[in-house]
Amino acid sequence: MNTIKKLLLAAAAIMSAAVFNDAAACTGITLVSKDTSYVLARTCEWGGSFLQSRYVVVPRGYTQTAITPTGTNGVVFTAEYGYVGISVMQDQFVTEGLNEAGLSAGLFFFPGYGQYEEYDRKNNSSTLVDVQLAAWILGNFSTVDEVIGAMDRIHVVALSPETQTAHWRIGDASGRQVVLEIVGGKPVFHENRLGVLTNSPGFEWQMTNLNNYVNLYPGNAAPNKLAEGVTLASFGAGTGFRGIPGDVTPPSRFVRAAFYKATAPQYATGFETVKETFQILNNFDIPIGIEHASGSAAIPDNLPSATQWTTSSDLKALRFYYRTAWNSTVRCIDLRSIRFDKVEFISEPLDKVMDQPVEYIRIK
Repeated sequence: MNTIKKLLLAAAAIMSAAVFNDAAACTGITLVSKDTSYVLARTCEWGGSFLQSRYVVVPRGYTQTAITPTGTNGVVFTAEYGYVGISVMQDQFVTEGLNEAGLSAGLFFFPGYGQYEEYDRKNNSSTLVDVQLAAWILGNFSTVDEVIGAMDRIHVVALSPETQTAHWRIGDASGRQVVLEIVGGKPVFHENRLGVLTNSPGFEWQMTNLNNYVNLYPGNAAPNKLAEGVTLASFGAGTGFRGIPGDVTPPSRFVRAAFYKATAPQYATGFETVKETFQILNNFDIPIGIEHASGSAAIPDNLPSATQWTTSSDLKALRFYYRTAWNSTVRCIDLRSIRFDKVEFISEPLDKVMDQPVEYIRIK
């Protein structure tokens, strides 16, 4: 099979997931430290198969040719900024990343609600498929404003009518963050002051839906005396959040993420804040079994979790952190230690050994 066909099939497999199963789910949060470090973190779920994810290091001056529904004949773009990210299926398909200017970009599945423009081969020189948009953003821009100003220069398309759509979280070191949704063939940007993103429905609907949970608050509910000698009291901690949705659907994850991040303590530094994002996102790991019908033969036997990896990006310190379903040890790539003018393109597996390390404590 030639390289072009492999790329097309890989991209189609990724974006068709929501047609065949509900295995595509992502949860993103943002925290700010007292020293004004902005930390964008997210999970990446895929319960259908191993994503073959790798970390990539892309140097300045690296040139890529985007793919279109008819081959590797789309927009040619050369990286003005070096960046680090995680790819899925193919090195070109960067799903989450951070560049040396402090710009973060990530793809989140958005099935059933986005509508890309129809593919027109006459526009090939300015066309790319959705799974390459994050790479185009990371390589070319340093701020959210620059991204917004450049979107009319390109055409984002799907590989075929059967594939599902995505939306994107984009944030810069100033603290500004937007959600990009392509609806009716046109890019629409939503200011994301909340700093939360999941999947479908659209971002504005998710924000409106939060009003259904106006009764939630941190801490415990006060005792309620019903009658003489009959007082209702909390069984344990956290009764102020009684009623917060616990399922793994995108609207429920959006609500939980919003309240968990809003009530998180503010730490002094970006590094402490990064560690807190991983603690919060532990609550959004999706066990592999709940995404498949009971007794289903479709459950992959090589996935310990539908949450295949989790990342956290410190946009001020320029550090990109990740952990995986196979190894919960947090690993860090420090962009400031990389000579993006000298380094070669790097693509490496996220895990050298896909097995959770266990430290044995020896008792003498």
